[in-house]
Amino acid sequence: MESLRALLRTFPSVLLGYSGGVDSALLAVVLRQELGKERVLAAIGRSASYPDAQWQVAREVAARFDIPLVEIETHELEDANYLANPTNRCFYCKTELWHRLVPLARERGLAVVCDGTNADDLREHRPGKAAGVAAGIRSPLAEAGLTKADIRAASRELGLPTWDAPAAPCLSSRVQYGLSITPSRLKQVEEGEAYLRSLGVAGDLRVRHFGGIARVEVEPSWIPWIEARRAKISARLEALGFAQVEIDPRGYRRGNLLERSSL
Repeated sequence: MESLRALLRTFPSVLLGYSGGVDSALLAVVLRQELGKERVLAAIGRSASYPDAQWQVAREVAARFDIPLVEIETHELEDANYLANPTNRCFYCKTELWHRLVPLARERGLAVVCDGTNADDLREHRPGKAAGVAAGIRSPLAEAGLTKADIRAASRELGLPTWDAPAAPCLSSRVQYGLSITPSRLKQVEEGEAYLRSLGVAGDLRVRHFGGIARVEVEPSWIPWIEARRAKISARLEALGFAQVEIDPRGYRRGNLLERSSL
């Protein structure tokens, strides 16, 4: 954290691409502490792929820690490349995001544009990172060597409510690669996951969209609980438009859709 703080103090001013997730929430708070209110702006990109629940958290954290916030509309769902949902879909999403945020930073006179990429992310399938590199986006958490575990520990110490939040990528990450992204499919995923959360499911959770099939992935300890309520859960997801509901017996795994796309 000292390395991170020292790095941030070298930035004249910053616009942060901010989702309110574990990583960007910590970075927003530390930026605010180190640079002050006048030299920091957190920017949320709003679209159908950004869950309302995440938006609420992002706004709450910004209000609690007095972080200046702006919201802009992004239009990745107007990009045919994004809608086709290839394995590098995130590249097109981030290209659109930075196409909106970099000019905003210039307009506001903010010298640096950054994101919440951490050191662990650099070892994973992150096609969106290439879009950030092309746009000149800085990743202070990764540059300072902070892993997800480091970020959670620091967030807890600073009193952030996100310190133990599950990972929350965009809703499009639930849709099978090659299956087109549509607002209705994103809504099915969002409402399905919201329903499971309302039942009390905690931790990592995904409702994966395979066209007519919804596959529920939860942490392994939750699988018996989900199985015991299979009929009720299936009925609700079928009411959202799915023809069939599966419960993954192996539980949630990061990168699962990428694995399946290579089979």
